[in-house]
Amino acid sequence: MPAKPRLVAVTLTGFVVLAAAGVVVWARGTEGPPVPRAATIAVQTVEVARTNLSTSRTLHGSLGYGTPRVVKGGRAGVVTSLPRAGQVVKRGATMFQVNDDPVPLFYGSPPLYRTLSAGVVGRDVAMVRKNLRALGYATGLQPRPGSVVTLPAEPPPAGEPAPPPRRVTVRAGEAVLTATLIKAIKRWQSDIGLPVDGVLEVGDLVVMPESVRVESVSAVVGDNADGPLLAVTRTSKVVSSQVDAPEAASLKTGAKVTLRMPDGASAPGTIGAVASVAATPDGQQPGAPQQVAVTIQPGKAVTLDGGDVEITVTGETRSDVLAVPVTALLALREGGYAVQRPDNTLLPVETGLFAMGLVEVTGDGLTEGLAVVTTS
Repeated sequence: MPAKPRLVAVTLTGFVVLAAAGVVVWARGTEGPPVPRAATIAVQTVEVARTNLSTSRTLHGSLGYGTPRVVKGGRAGVVTSLPRAGQVVKRGATMFQVNDDPVPLFYGSPPLYRTLSAGVVGRDVAMVRKNLRALGYATGLQPRPGSVVTLPAEPPPAGEPAPPPRRVTVRAGEAVLTATLIKAIKRWQSDIGLPVDGVLEVGDLVVMPESVRVESVSAVVGDNADGPLLAVTRTSKVVSSQVDAPEAASLKTGAKVTLRMPDGASAPGTIGAVASVAATPDGQQPGAPQQVAVTIQPGKAVTLDGGDVEITVTGETRSDVLAVPVTALLALREGGYAVQRPDNTLLPVETGLFAMGLVEVTGDGLTEGLAVVTTS
């Protein structure tokens, strides 16, 4: 009876893989032609190198004024004047005109979302008071936070009795529209050519965090004023970058970077903001890697208005260390890593910094120039 076929597996230690699922050689005992001896397969090696490693990386961004913000008119009327693109508008200056009434810029928050008249308390009143003081108007004293103030009640409908006065507790960050503050509003209204009534309506102000630069104007004189009119940006130049979400996790606000500007000059920079929301870039198919918006402030004056910028993010650095390609690491069954010498002996190693496809390694028997097996 012929002997049962026996399986002989040809294996190599390390990362050498024969075919996709391994290579096996079959033999039929003593019958048939002799099984040829497996050919010796040479393994690829690399030398342990002494080098400097760094996790610094280069990102790509664009120089400009940041993401534009649309400004709406906010009230009924006809646009009678608009700014020009590139114009810088500061506190108190007119952004545009509606029915020939100027609509000025105030700094802060929140925007006007209701009518401000005698007896109103809130953060919007505090915003108006702060701006008027900055413009040189005397606004008087304010109740301390926690104070209880008595305010006139809302006028009753015709024929109904007047309700009693209201008692309101002033919270931190709020202000009361006092008689003195109303007088300041009237003086300001008179100075800029508004109807002098001491009342502010929704759409009477544009409220932004700071001065703005007009990026573009979408309306024309004669348009209705209750829609989008123009877009504004910050006044200082920034570098904007879209970074893959996993990589953005290591970027921190306030971190220092180096910028290579469009004209080839280098400039320091500081990460000013890292968005908290990741999104798929416009034009990309659903399922494409999501990215996070990162804003960087140049550390010195920039003459150009736009262009591509290289951003070098400095990371961790290791100097004068032994390193091997990551592909030379072998994961040990009992845990940890080793490298394999050409004679198949294993040298356990401790790993350090991973960077540029290399990994820092330490361990007994490791020396510069030592040959170890690698997969590529």
